[in-house]
Amino acid sequence: MAGSSRDIALLTNPRSGKGKGARARDAVLGRLRDSGLTVRNLEGRDADEALDLARKAVADEVDALVVCGGDGMVHLGAQAVAATGIPLGIIPAGTGNDVARYFDIPRKDFVAAADRVIAGNTRVVDLARSGSKYFVTVLAAGFDAIVNERANRMTWPRGQMRYNLATLAELRTFEPLPYSMEIDGRVLRFDAMLVAIGNGPSFGGGLRITEGALLDDGMLDVVIIKPMTKTRLIRTYPKLFKGTHTTAPEYEHHLARSVTVAAPGIVSYADGERFGPLPLTIECAPRALTVLA
Repeated sequence: MAGSSRDIALLTNPRSGKGKGARARDAVLGRLRDSGLTVRNLEGRDADEALDLARKAVADEVDALVVCGGDGMVHLGAQAVAATGIPLGIIPAGTGNDVARYFDIPRKDFVAAADRVIAGNTRVVDLARSGSKYFVTVLAAGFDAIVNERANRMTWPRGQMRYNLATLAELRTFEPLPYSMEIDGRVLRFDAMLVAIGNGPSFGGGLRITEGALLDDGMLDVVIIKPMTKTRLIRTYPKLFKGTHTTAPEYEHHLARSVTVAAPGIVSYADGERFGPLPLTIECAPRALTVLA
């Protein structure tokens, strides 16, 4: 795919990371064009328009779709390129940038990230799929989803601190949820703080909830955190950044090809975006995504 005849679509969310998306695009556009790439510079006014632009570019058979933004932008790009073989490039310019972490794409240097796109090396990985929707990182379906709902309603502060404050606020009133779940045909019923279904190992800016999840093993990683006291939950939370929560007695891990999860009143989140109310059935879509990495 290297060479001067490549035609790529560069899709930006200008509002990603407090305007970092637009700054990233401005930083890389010249570099990409100077390398001999033909670049279509696309910008959606909202997610629907951005997805429409991405799908049109893919239908037009661009050589790559490159997204400039955070995990929400990667999520959007994945919907357009899934199962097409058209590679997805990432210029990380969001708050969490978990997908960029997965592929060691530079998160502080836009131009260095653009150089990965120019190099044109690819890696093929799995996606998780529910109906016609895909996600790359982790589906949150419990306490973590409720925190996401609250964090999205907050206008202050920005970044990781907003999630930490939302976590503390929700902890005051949170009670364990009754789940019913089917993992590859096996039915489980239990109370839990959260259920997370991972294609990759982390979400929310490096929270390694599904520690050990591999992007190309054809399996989903299902993590259940059984009821624990609020004090223990607060103590366990920092361990998520290191992936050391896996030793907690309340932690349970399953590998699955297909998972159905149900719990009352929960709207799930995936790649940091609202994904859909439970119940949901999620399957692994093996080798559905090609990434410029």
